[in-house]
Formats: sequence, C-alpha cells, structure tokens
Amino acid sequence: MASWVRWGAISAALACGALAHAALAQSPSLNGDPVRGKVLSQTCLGCHGIAGYRNAYPNYEVPKLWGQSPEYIVAALEEYKSGVERTHVTMHAQASELSERDMADIAAYFGADPLHRQTTPASTAPAAAAVCVACHGADGVGVVPQYPSLAGQHPDYLIQALREYKDGDRKNAVMVGMSTPVTEESMRVIAEYYAGLRPSLKTVPRRLSLLSAGR
Repeated sequence: MASWVRWGAISAALACGALAHAALAQSPSLNGDPVRGKVLSQTCLGCHGIAGYRNAYPNYEVPKLWGQSPEYIVAALEEYKSGVERTHVTMHAQASELSERDMADIAAYFGADPLHRQTTPASTAPAAAAVCVACHGADGVGVVPQYPSLAGQHPDYLIQALREYKDGDRKNAVMVGMSTPVTEESMRVIAEYYAGLRPSLKTVPRRLSLLSAGR
C-alpha cells in the first residue's frame, strides 16, 4: 500500500503538472457576465441552492458550487453537456440547454469569489490523499483553475465522484487512473479530510439569491 501511495503521488504530480501547463497555455479568458449568470443560475439553485438537498439515486448531497473557479465550472458543464465524460441524466439535460455564453455567465456568478491557495494548510493531508494533493492541493484548492477545489465539499459527494471515476462512469483519464486502486476506506478518509478544510466551498441559498437579484 505504501509503495502504491508513493508511486501514485509521483504519477499524479507528473500528470497534473503536464495537464496544468497545457491548461494554462490553451485556456482563454472566460469573460462571463455574473449579473446575467445570477439570473440563469436560478435553475441550478433549484438543487444546488438548498442546504442538504440530496440526489435521489445514488443518494448523496449535491455539490456546493460557490467558491469554485469559473474555469472548472465551465469544464464540468461541458462534460455534462457532452454526456460522455459525465453521465448524470439530470445534469446532462440541464447542460444541453446551455450555450457557451450561458456557461461562462453561470460560472462567473458561482465563481465570483473563488477559493484561494493557503500559504500554510491548516492540517497535513493523510497518506490516502497523497495522490490527490498534486492537483487538488493539500489545502483543497485546485492548483490551476481548471481543477476543482474540494475544501468543504460534502464528503458523500466526494466519495460518489471517486466511485464514478473508479467504475468508469466519469471518463477523465487522470482521475480514472488515480481512483482505480483506491479502496472504500481510503475514499472515506480522503473525503473526510477535504470536507473538513477551511475556508470552504459554500451553498448559496436560492431564496437569498432571489432577494439579492431583486426578484
């Protein structure tokens, strides 16, 4: 197990380093409109704006969005829209209706105040998470904007995401490779570690969003 953790960490660092370089070199500025995005986001907040709201089957809390980077939100929406990299039926249906501009605007709203890297993480990542920190940071903040931040995310959602990568329901090549040898117990340790980090992602209540939008 220890040797796999060391090799996995090295492999993850190399893979994430190469992908980060490519992402930074190729990704254009999104220039989304957060005001328009706030209006469009009301559909998203029907699930993501309710604290404790759960996906019915499998059963897990829908992810927090406020604090993610705009670049990652757009990347995730594009994957849901394609229906290949991510196969969630409801998200595919919702994303299929969105244009590139819509995605950029929604991302600009939810990513208006993204989490920032911490100079000194509040705690040391457990051995099980050694393969995660190369991309997602020891502080739970993605090392580049295209990688999701995990700090404060719901632990059962993180476990579900890992299971989907391991089972092939999500197709990201790096994540599939990293998650394949991860046991259920290690998933729990990883999820609980990242869920406990602060500052964290947040759920923006839909009611408050509606009031702030003057609707």
